[in-house]
Amino acid sequence: MCYKILILALLAIVGLINANIYLEEKFENENWDDTWIYSKHPGKEFGKFAHTAGSFFNDAEADKGIQTSQDARFYAVSKQFDAFSNEDKPLVVQFSVKHEQNIDCGGGYVKLFDCSLDQADMHGESPYEIMFGPDICGPGTKKVHVIFSYKGKNHLINKDVRCKDDVYTHFYTLIVRPDNTYEVLIDNEKVESGNLEDDWDFLAPKKIKDPNAKKPEDWDDKPTIPDPDDKKPEDWDKSEHVPDPDATKPEDWDDEMDGEWEPPMVDNPEYKGEWQPKQLDNPNYKGAWEHPEIDNPEYVPDNKLYLRNEICKLGFDLWQVKSGTIFDNVLITDDIELAHNAAAEVKNTQAGEKKMKELQDEVQRKKDEEEAKKISDKDDDEEDDDDDEKDESKQDKELNDHDEL
Repeated sequence: MCYKILILALLAIVGLINANIYLEEKFENENWDDTWIYSKHPGKEFGKFAHTAGSFFNDAEADKGIQTSQDARFYAVSKQFDAFSNEDKPLVVQFSVKHEQNIDCGGGYVKLFDCSLDQADMHGESPYEIMFGPDICGPGTKKVHVIFSYKGKNHLINKDVRCKDDVYTHFYTLIVRPDNTYEVLIDNEKVESGNLEDDWDFLAPKKIKDPNAKKPEDWDDKPTIPDPDDKKPEDWDKSEHVPDPDATKPEDWDDEMDGEWEPPMVDNPEYKGEWQPKQLDNPNYKGAWEHPEIDNPEYVPDNKLYLRNEICKLGFDLWQVKSGTIFDNVLITDDIELAHNAAAEVKNTQAGEKKMKELQDEVQRKKDEEEAKKISDKDDDEEDDDDDEKDESKQDKELNDHDEL
């Protein structure tokens, strides 16, 4: 038994040694921006990031990240690391997002770039390799973007991957494997997976409709036909509206002045609508005609859809209406288990955040109640003063009336 445990431990150590961590950033140092570069792209009003754990947290130090700090601003900051390729290896991109401001509209995603990016000029049109993470704008947009660049064009995932929209920390993980499969995880739970070729429009379709095929002229695709023996009843035709039988001509109606009086029209209870013959099963029905397909001559398979030949920069390039999002725990690696372990503490983090926020909400609730009570008491005092003034005025009037008598 001890021998087996030793073997497993050695294998785990070997796995860690072989694992590649291309970027790991936990923003532990307040001088984090010494290794990150803010964009100075002209024509944009950029906001600054603050180094903080936010207004509620589980651990005041460990939970520190970078927080968007100004409303209605673009944010653009990036970091360079040693260039790598994910050829024949998994690619794992992971980071945490905390929308503690209860975000109404804004991005929460990262972008991965090759080494050609000019970091000081990074902007929304800068070419990137991968864009991944949550994006929220109103009730209609609450999605996780998974966008890959392929042959110079950005391709969005064909599926709707919903993101978290609460105020607590969540880990977002993208795994891309050399077999062209992928997974999207939130808080270590799989929310989407599949094949790159199936879920993105990288390639032309394998099949296309045969341009030379046409539906035969005698193809009958009507499931039913009118009954040729069905005849419309003689008493069917009735007017849709008839004069109101209960209406009477007003007594003051003047035919010479008002014209000939006509009763108002009402719905005819005997009206049956437009007559339609009964339907019978069509004996010649062949079903819906399906356009035959042929192999698409423009389809070219690619077993390297997953491949990113060069990645060496990661950036936050986004817009937010209401600031307050905290980014943290950035990790780019080829070790899926390492990323899983890094995100494993998210439940404890969320529990601590919720506990602190509930205490803060309770304090705020009591404060609001006290403020409301003060306002109410003040209004009551003012009403009492008004009543006293009215009583004094009434007494003065009575005295004056008595003096006059």
